[in-house]
Amino acid sequence: MKIKEVKIENWRSIQSVNLSFQDLMIFIGQNNHGKSNILSALLFFFGEIKPQELDFYNESEELHVEIVFSNLDENDKSTFNKYLTSDNEIKVRKTAYFSGNFDYKGFVQNPTTEWLQENNASAYTTRAVAEALPLAEFLPESGRITNANILFAQRQYISRNSDSIEFSYELESTNFLGLKNVAKGIFGQIFHIPAVRNATDDYITKDSSPFGSLYSKLIEQMSSSNPDWISAKENISGLFGLLNKTDENGNHNAQRPQELTRFEAKLSSHLSSWGAEIDVEIVAPNIDDVFKANTKVWINDGVKTDINRKGHGLQRALIFALIKTIAETLREEHLAVQENEEGTSSRRASNSMFFILEEPELYLHPQAQRALFETLTTLADSGAQVSFSTHSSALVDLERYKSICIVRKDFPTTGTIVCQCTDDIFSGDSKKDFNLSYWVNPDRSELFFAQKVILVEGATEKTVIPFLAQKIECFKHEYSVIDCGSKNNIPAYCGLLNKFSIPYVAVYDIDHQNGKSQQAIDSANIATDAITAAIDSDFGTTIALVNDIEEELQMAKGTGSKPYVALEEINKESFEITTQMKSKIENMFE
Repeated sequence: MKIKEVKIENWRSIQSVNLSFQDLMIFIGQNNHGKSNILSALLFFFGEIKPQELDFYNESEELHVEIVFSNLDENDKSTFNKYLTSDNEIKVRKTAYFSGNFDYKGFVQNPTTEWLQENNASAYTTRAVAEALPLAEFLPESGRITNANILFAQRQYISRNSDSIEFSYELESTNFLGLKNVAKGIFGQIFHIPAVRNATDDYITKDSSPFGSLYSKLIEQMSSSNPDWISAKENISGLFGLLNKTDENGNHNAQRPQELTRFEAKLSSHLSSWGAEIDVEIVAPNIDDVFKANTKVWINDGVKTDINRKGHGLQRALIFALIKTIAETLREEHLAVQENEEGTSSRRASNSMFFILEEPELYLHPQAQRALFETLTTLADSGAQVSFSTHSSALVDLERYKSICIVRKDFPTTGTIVCQCTDDIFSGDSKKDFNLSYWVNPDRSELFFAQKVILVEGATEKTVIPFLAQKIECFKHEYSVIDCGSKNNIPAYCGLLNKFSIPYVAVYDIDHQNGKSQQAIDSANIATDAITAAIDSDFGTTIALVNDIEEELQMAKGTGSKPYVALEEINKESFEITTQMKSKIENMFE
């Protein structure tokens, strides 16, 4: 079961936000703009946290989180059968009230025809009325017609004629699944790793912890497949059975120790005046639980201690080592399921898993951050859904732009808003060129964190423009200069920035140098036209360099165009920036 859509209303800084959920969700944005509030809204829905008075946006009377789930397996379809739509999806809303109460309610696909609606079933229990309805063939031929008979007939009729029936999708008036409190975990396993966390919490052996979940799977596997384990369990159960008066079949147990029988008799003698006697029964424990409860995790990095006595970096690394192990385990299971589905009809039980992480890059150096991102993507590609907030460009992949959500705060108007692009921006060669340019230089991901992006053709512009901006004292650290790899790639970056409403300026060469053929000039004009056509004036502008940056800087012909050569040239005492170039640099950083 997967999250398909999320709607959040009146939660903390969020007045209203709609999210199209991917298997990987990356929330980025400035501090205090609402990234953590989105993650906490998910935790509220899944029952991991309880709302407080200050969680209600602008003192609202109620708040709710609504989730559409898709990709239900057969077990999920059976559990949530009442709420299944014709697309095999379910929608559930959790509402909290300022008074302190909360409830879950599901959306039910109701037929618009009155005699097919469950709420009206009692109106048709008179036989004369019921038999006049099209569903009469599903009613008992004789006897009293009950409400249950009508409900059964309605379901049968809908099942047979669903293609010709009109439905409305409405929030039910009763509690979800008929339960006042929905059992925690009914929608799947939740693994929450906050920005600051005691690592011991992840390595305890409770089933709710990441380590406990994996360890439980290991115990279950051994319990069902390891002969030595099975034999040991049987022997332990047999030893406990020896202590009771009767065996498992209810017969007298002649092997019971006399010491225990005499102990019982002495206790009973002291209760004889009460007409009561003692029967000591020894209940065998669940052996699997015994092995879980008596497990401890130690770390030996030269000094053997528990996790809490290690540094924050190692603690964080251990948490993500655990996540990587979960990812590998899920991938193995995923492959096993595919093999079973190809060869047999066997399927695994639903294992919906949702990972919610806050700033997972904390305490990790850049290389470790990149390795962590690979782990998280593996986890998402193996059947789980991963959501996290981050300030690190190492945890953002331009190729996965549909997973990126830029979180902004718009107060006092609408509170936290989210900018997300689910459209297909690239196609054909443009996608290939874009992905290649990004792969060569993955630090381009920082454009999502910038207040404004300066798009340039290549390495020389990326090096020279910030240098000149610092020299004329207009440089801004909040702006990012992005090397697009070539003039032809700039339109693809413009399209991406347009979709995420990120301000930008596209800087390009006119490329009409003396000595160029007409064919080369025509080609340059086509590239220029593509850039200007890609600009959305709400977010972007252009600045054209007269032929190229070397000419703008009045560098002597033949000096070369390498970044180092250009820097060496403009660092000379004799170098003076032209008024025209100074104005262009200032416009880039305005």
